This record gives sequence, C-alpha cells and structure tokens, in this order.
Amino acid sequence: MKTLVTGAAGFIGSNLVDRLLAAGHEVTGFDNFSTGFRQFLEGARRNPRFRLVEADLLDQDAVSGAVAGADMVFHLAANADVRFGPEHPRKDLDQNTIATWNVLEAMRTSGVRRIAFSSTGSVYGEPEVFPTPESAPFPVQTSLYGASKLAAEGLIAAYAAAFGFQTFIFRFVSILGERYTHGHVFDFYRQLLAHPERLDVLGDGHQRKSYLYVQDCISAILLTADKCRAQVNVFNLGTDEYCEVNDSIGWIGEHLGVTPELRYAGGERGWIGDSPFIFLDCGRMRSYGWKPELTIRQGIIRTLEFLQANQWVLEARA
Repeated sequence: MKTLVTGAAGFIGSNLVDRLLAAGHEVTGFDNFSTGFRQFLEGARRNPRFRLVEADLLDQDAVSGAVAGADMVFHLAANADVRFGPEHPRKDLDQNTIATWNVLEAMRTSGVRRIAFSSTGSVYGEPEVFPTPESAPFPVQTSLYGASKLAAEGLIAAYAAAFGFQTFIFRFVSILGERYTHGHVFDFYRQLLAHPERLDVLGDGHQRKSYLYVQDCISAILLTADKCRAQVNVFNLGTDEYCEVNDSIGWIGEHLGVTPELRYAGGERGWIGDSPFIFLDCGRMRSYGWKPELTIRQGIIRTLEFLQANQWVLEARA
C-alpha cells in the first residue's frame, strides 16, 4: 500500500510511519516541523520506502503533490494546543479544519478515496453518559480545539457521501508513550526536575481522565483500515479505565522517587474548555478483536522512561 501520513514528524505520526514501514508499505511523510522533530524520523529516512515532504498543509499545491498516487491518507497533523486555544482563536480553524479540507480536496482531485483521521474525545464536550459511546448526542462545544475537530469530521463524512470516500474517524483520549512531547506527564516531569519539592497542579486534582498507549492506538488504526468495509467508520479509542490527576501524580512521584507538596490552582477544570471527566465507551473498537496491551499506569511509566532517556525533548520544548 502507498500511504501518506500528515504530521509524520509528530508523536503519533512518527510512530505510525515506523509501523507502516515495518509492515512493508510505502510511506510519504508530510510535515512542516512546526512542532514535530526530525529526530523522530531518523530511522524512517534510512528506509528506501520512505519519502519526506517538508511543507505546510495550508499550501494546497504541496498537499496535492504529496497526495497524488497514494492508496490511503493517514491525516494526523493538527494543532493540539487545547489549553491555549483562546489565545489564538484562528489557529484551530486553520490547522485543524481548513487543513483537513485541503487534504480532502487534494484526494478528490487525485482520485484517492481512503482517509483515516485523528479526531478527539473532546468533541463530546461535557457529556451526560459515561462511558461515552460514539452515538452520544453532541452537546454544546466547550473548546475551540474540539469544535475544529468536529467540523473536520463533518467535512470528511460529507466528502464520503459526495465523492465515495471510505473514511475512518478516531476519537482519541489523550495518548501516551514514546516520543510524547506535550501534556500533563511532560509538564509534571519538567516541573519536578526543576523543583522536586513542589508541584503546581491546574484544577483541583480530581479531574478524571482516560489515556491510551501510543502503540495500542496505532494497532487499532491499522486493524480497522484492514478490516472495515463501511463507508464512514467512527471509533472511540481509549482504555476501559480512567484515573484522577492525583492518581497520575502519585505514579509519577513514585517512579521518580519524590513526594512533592501539591499546590492546586483550584476549580474542577484545569483551563477553559478542559473537560473534568473523559471516559469513552470503546466497545465498537473491541468488537474487532482489539484491546489495549498497557494500562494507564503502565503508559505513564513508559512515557516517563522515554523522557528520562531523551532530555533533549525537554530542552527543545523549552
């Protein structure tokens, strides 16, 4: 299979590139390196079946050139900066929604008809049903990030109806693991390196979240691309468990051998648009025989081990 991966130098994208190459596929990686790292593609670039396109998804000509000849597009590139969305309101629109339309248009004109898209559990806003199924009614959106991803989902489904695309939409919980470069584990680890005696925590520490290990996430994506035959396929991706932020802090502290004083900012949300409880029903995905190999705790420890072994990521993000 000839594949295109957008966001190829990012956390999830680079891991997907490696898995596709290991499976024998040809891969074109597309990235503008605004947040991705060249180091994550070092192995891929030594593979003759990998080609890198360094460009921006807002450049329609570059996108069209990269899409041409592909059998399937894995569209993972996005602005994932949920917390600071209100500080740059257009960023989510451009990088998540408009960029997705550019990919879809390039596919339409090139005759490419299969796309997998990384959406988010944030599209459910603050649902009333837990665990939350794919069929849950959509509430009022609570973040610009979630709204932009939901708009992209709508475009993808509409292109499926209008142009015969086969689409795979994955609503992720937060992903953990090797090459992780932002999120609560990253922030807490960086803080504890600087001052192991204290930890500043957004919210009250009782926010409940679910997390998924990156290789489990990719296994689900590849499995559905192989097995699903429906035109529009929507899947939640997460574990059948959740934890409080305080639980995560305890596991991180135990692994690092520190017991910091916790200083809470207060309130049930960490920031505007933060959902205090995310827990997805993944029964649809499990019906295909998939299940996560790692627990949330194990995923957090794997993430810490990666950060400890790759201090350059902390310096690069500084």
